[in-house]
Amino acid sequence: MTGRRRGPTRAELEAARDRLLPDVLPGPDGPPLRVLFSGINPGLVSAFTGHHFARPGNRFWPALHASGFTPRLLAPSEQHLLPALGLGITNVAPRATARADELADDELVAGGRRLVELVHATTPAWLAVVGVVAYRTAFGAPKAVVGKQEATIGPTRVWVLPNPSGLNAHYTPSTLAAEFAALHACASGDLSD
Repeated sequence: MTGRRRGPTRAELEAARDRLLPDVLPGPDGPPLRVLFSGINPGLVSAFTGHHFARPGNRFWPALHASGFTPRLLAPSEQHLLPALGLGITNVAPRATARADELADDELVAGGRRLVELVHATTPAWLAVVGVVAYRTAFGAPKAVVGKQEATIGPTRVWVLPNPSGLNAHYTPSTLAAEFAALHACASGDLSD
């Protein structure tokens, strides 16, 4: 044995399809929720590990750090540290899939309604949906683009970020980090919003 940790087997990943990934949210005594990040849905690696954005090659955690949201690069297993920073994570759709394009539009629309309910319950300053195509479908906004949206959910402002999946070749790590940094500046009050 080499001592190297192996990744999950295909059978283990397939068995994870029925697992729900809990939201990462501050408790009642925690700091206010500045930004609630919403992925499209859990990938199979995330469902298997119980950690958001856990697939190797996903650039969420590096972008979060490079943009200034976290003081150091966190591993997915350290997601529990986010609430102390005023950050949370959820998903539009709860069903785990190997690829986001396995979701039906009605799942995204239903997930959008659930996300609106969660935002009303947690009142983050910002909702950041990670994936413009999913946002367009879930919120009935076919012309939405990456960046700050005109739409709000009560007092919560909405921002759309690019999908950080390594499969999204439209964004390099640095351009992805720049998009996260623009949100960070607004969420920190550094820019007029």
